[in-house]
Amino acid sequence: MIVGVPKEVKDNEYRVAMTPAGVQQLVDLGHTVLVQKDAGEGSRFTDDQYVDVGAKIVPTAADAWGAEMVVKVKEPIAEEYGFMHSDLLLFTYLHLAAEEALTKSMLDSGVTGIAYETVEAPDGSLPLLTPMSEVAGRMAVQVGAHYLERPHFGRGMLLGGVAGVPGANVVVIGGGVVGTNAAQIALGMDANVIILDTNLDRLRYLEHVLHGRLTTLASNSYNIAEVLLSADLVVGGVLITGARAPKLVTRDMISTMRDGSVVVDVAVDQGGCVETIKVTTHSNPTYIIDGVVHYGVANMPGAVPRTSTFALSNATLRYVIRLAELGAEASMAADPGLRKGLNTYQGNLTYKAVADAFDMSFTHYEI
Repeated sequence: MIVGVPKEVKDNEYRVAMTPAGVQQLVDLGHTVLVQKDAGEGSRFTDDQYVDVGAKIVPTAADAWGAEMVVKVKEPIAEEYGFMHSDLLLFTYLHLAAEEALTKSMLDSGVTGIAYETVEAPDGSLPLLTPMSEVAGRMAVQVGAHYLERPHFGRGMLLGGVAGVPGANVVVIGGGVVGTNAAQIALGMDANVIILDTNLDRLRYLEHVLHGRLTTLASNSYNIAEVLLSADLVVGGVLITGARAPKLVTRDMISTMRDGSVVVDVAVDQGGCVETIKVTTHSNPTYIIDGVVHYGVANMPGAVPRTSTFALSNATLRYVIRLAELGAEASMAADPGLRKGLNTYQGNLTYKAVADAFDMSFTHYEI
């Protein structure tokens, strides 16, 4: 198979879909890998490193997109829509439930779109979303600590405080991968952490494995409203696989928060769990509503591309190899979890949560 690796074009997105090590494995199996010039530059991989393992460096995005399968990191943006066509297999993060224009473009093109974020392991976990959720959860606290500083219009607080001065109050909404990693970092920085989740067994587990100034609470609108009154940093880490995130923090709740407090909504790429959140970029990451600093960058891990690229490719490579070896249809027939990653196929929308988000027709994909 001919596999294309285009350079990412989203604002300040420095990740690349494949490392030289991954390319070498594909080449060793007899596949052709087209890497766009400088695609790995942001992650500190040179074109020469790709050439040394057998990749072909191509000059333009159109050349890389001309492959049979394109492997990316982030969902296509408007300037890339024209590259999609019915004979193409696209394997990347898609987050279609928050991207109606992209969804319609993919359906119009007939592209086969398999989304990293909806591929499932046999135990129901999300193996291709997990590594970036780990990175984003950890970054959320770093970012929050940064924007709590007064020059960034924050409350002027050191997250962990010092002797005789209390640390910040960090509220983490959602006890999944994002929330757990955010709590770990916040606790490690000696903050006071409250983590909310609807799953009581998950809260029991988190109490067992996390140590420090931790409180767990059942997640409901009353408890969320109460803890926001004294929150300095709020991390949104709510996920419903493939669907838009529920709005658990309302505009009215935001208005009760203290001036200079910070919201980092990691769920923003699925629409966000905070009503006042909107997608921002690394170039212009924050805005203020009711005195609260909002951070809504949808590709947070792109700021630490070296770590993120290795973490992502470690997880995706075995699927890339399987797709290259067998093709999309045979690969999905052999792996029901990979089949759950299928979002669009031959002009049909094949992921129900996305169809529900836009009131579009849903087509069940049959092997």
